[in-house]
Amino acid sequence: MRRRVRESVAGGVSRPGQYHLAGLPLLLDTHVWLWWLTGDAPRFIEGARSLLQRACDGGDLLVSDISYWEVAMKAGKGKLRLPMDAADWLDRAADTAGFRSCPVSREVLLQSTRLAGNVHGDPADRMLMATAQLLGVPLVTADKAIIAYAERHSGLHVIDVRRR
Repeated sequence: MRRRVRESVAGGVSRPGQYHLAGLPLLLDTHVWLWWLTGDAPRFIEGARSLLQRACDGGDLLVSDISYWEVAMKAGKGKLRLPMDAADWLDRAADTAGFRSCPVSREVLLQSTRLAGNVHGDPADRMLMATAQLLGVPLVTADKAIIAYAERHSGLHVIDVRRR
């Protein structure tokens, strides 16, 4: 079944305090997912914690399968330290209340090649951007390149959780 890119979320960038959860899930960039699960909250700007907590309480935090791959890759290369084996950590993370997984479908793979303009070079980030577009949900991130892309191109809405 072929899906079209949803237009339910306008493109652009907003801050957590500017975004009102309207029953839409939030797709988390891998680093935001890690920050949330590990309690590394000091990296969040004011308001991001409450936005994410409301979405979590409603079971509306989405994590792409590509994020599981990224965590495993970083742990395997020694760039990410986890308190246990990456496979065990990811199994526990998958069972965390409030989160839902998003598959990396053929549609996501194809959409990641069709992003307009000068796009982020990281394939995992491209897949996250494509997933957000296809689902019509905001991508919660602190990634400067993704945020800059959303400022220049319509069709991708991001919630910027960087400190100012």
